[in-house]
Formats: sequence, C-alpha cells, structure tokens
Amino acid sequence: MMQGTFYVVGVGPGDPQLMTLKAAKILENCAVWFVPSAFENGGSMALKIASGAVCSEGKTILSHRFPMKQIPRGESPDPEVKSAWQEAAKTIMAALSDGHDVVFPTLGDPAIYSTGFYVCETLQEYGSPFPVEIVPGVSAIGASSAAAAVPLCLGDERLVVIPATFPNDRIRDLLQLSDVVVFMKVHKVMERLVGLLEELDLIDNAVLIERCSLGDQKIWHDIREAVGQDIHYFSTMVVRKTH
Repeated sequence: MMQGTFYVVGVGPGDPQLMTLKAAKILENCAVWFVPSAFENGGSMALKIASGAVCSEGKTILSHRFPMKQIPRGESPDPEVKSAWQEAAKTIMAALSDGHDVVFPTLGDPAIYSTGFYVCETLQEYGSPFPVEIVPGVSAIGASSAAAAVPLCLGDERLVVIPATFPNDRIRDLLQLSDVVVFMKVHKVMERLVGLLEELDLIDNAVLIERCSLGDQKIWHDIREAVGQDIHYFSTMVVRKTH
C-alpha cells in the first residue's frame, strides 16, 4: 500500500526568490498543498509566496484557517486553536492515506514560531505512521538583518529572539542580559515597546523592518515615527546595544 510523505517547507519571508531550491522542488513534486490562512475565507501569504516561485496549476490546494492567538508553551492551548490543529491533522492524514505527498508551506523558517510544528505534534498524537520531513527556509529574522544591513551577532555577542508581546519586566530582563534582541510580532505593541526602549536609553539602537523583502518594504531607523502608524503584521525589530 502506498503512503505519502508530509513536508513542512519554509518558503521565506515574502520574496519568492528567497525560497530555497529544495523547497521549490518539493512544491513542484507534491500533488497536494495544504496552505495556512489566518482568516476565514482569507488568502494565504504562504500560498502567494509559493505560487510566485512554483506553478500551482493542477495542484490540489487545501486551505485551512489557523486562529491567530497566543500559544504559551507548556500550557493547554485555546480550544479553537487545538481544534484547528486536529482538523488539519485529520485532513492531512486522509490525503496521505490516499498515497499523496502533502506539502505545508509556512512563512519564513518552520523552526521559528511556526504552526507547522504544532501540526506535526498533533499528527504524532494521532499515531500517524506517515514520514515527515522539515525543510528550513530563510527566516524573517535573517532577512530583516540583511535588509537593514545590521548584523544579528558578531564575536561573542549574545542574541535573543522574543515576541514583543512579552510583558515589560521580561523584556527588560532580556535586554539587560543580551547584546542583541530581535523582536517579533511588534505591530500591536509599538507604543509600549518604544516607551520601554526610551526608558532604557536604547531607542536609537533600534531599527524596524516592515514587510521585509516585499516590494513595499520599509525600514524605520527612528522607530518613534512608527508609533500610531498602521504597522503591518510582517514587521521585525532589531535592537543592538552597540552600533
């Protein structure tokens, strides 16, 4: 009996040209694309990127909504989130059982705040017998560093990557312990984050990269100007203690 392989493939931060050759080859070879969407009946950025490098004509496109909610590690997830993972796993297993290879294109790199690994864990919970392969991609972190021409770490510098949604006391502690901090998910907390960086006299050490690698990419060297603006979800901030 034939069985398919499940691939979780990083498609990079936005520019289809930043997709790896391996990712493109897997997308070409897989008959079924299981694409994540953040909104009901909404488009998929991952699908848009993948389709920009690989023709999707003739592919079975299965779109699935994953709620955009915080998922504290080690705690029980929100029931809506858990249900989304379970439904995704069932749909994927059905396609794999039919002998199809299934690819899950995910933004950036699957290892960094990706839904792909939650789906893999859910497949394991169901006792899935199907092989799984994770394919790394260009991360938003690396792409943002390149766009702003700011290194993430040099020499013996300590690098930390955290969601900007952390409470101020945790962010303050990590900034004190680290040489470079990369903040993800900054779009909803800019005012609070700017205030904290001003308090710590690090405001001039920060750079904000919005919609990195896309045609309307914007780099904010004075992040104060971003307060009150409609900052896109695809935004990353790099704070270096030394320029």
